[in-house]
Amino acid sequence: MVRVFLLDDHAVVREGVRRLLEADGDLVVVGEAATAAEALTAVEAAAPDVAVLDVRLPDGDGVEVCRELRSRHPNLACLMLTSFADDEALAQAVLAGAAGYVLKQIHGTELVASIRAVAAGHSLIDSETTRRVLGELRRANAEREGVERLTHREREILELIAAGKTNREIGAELFLAEKTVKNYVSNLLAKLGMGRRSEAAAYAARLAERRAQTGRRDE
Repeated sequence: MVRVFLLDDHAVVREGVRRLLEADGDLVVVGEAATAAEALTAVEAAAPDVAVLDVRLPDGDGVEVCRELRSRHPNLACLMLTSFADDEALAQAVLAGAAGYVLKQIHGTELVASIRAVAAGHSLIDSETTRRVLGELRRANAEREGVERLTHREREILELIAAGKTNREIGAELFLAEKTVKNYVSNLLAKLGMGRRSEAAAYAARLAERRAQTGRRDE
């Protein structure tokens, strides 16, 4: 028997997954929790082989639960279950030691197969995906560090560059001389290690997209 622990803040979801798993005969749900705090306590008593963890929780984050459980129980396989396809969350799950990352839209038979696979010691996250998402995470971190070096005024100008504004238009909007704007642009490009406005515009667009993705996850 494969012993499974479920962490999801929706009782209906936990009940549905429990029925699905236990209908197969070789899987048994030995514990459940609705919050990160409950899970960290309940897993100790349940001693599961696999923990199926929702990524979004009312008191935290399933990835952090995975990291903590894996540090306490290195042989425990953690399978992240989420409603959102998100490379950054996937990268964080990889770093936390998750054995798999699947969407809640997965078919029941695929979820059962995924649990059996990670229980048997297999990873559902292939090495190519790991390299790709970790590379993307490193780039995202570098970009965040870059924008943190900018002053408030430089960030304003960066956003206007991304909107396609010329130096003259930026100056008119911010009540600055065109030459002053040119100096700001030169400074922000130097801080970001870029040589052209087009690079800065693309950079700002990526940051805006990441902020939008974060906002959608938080809704």
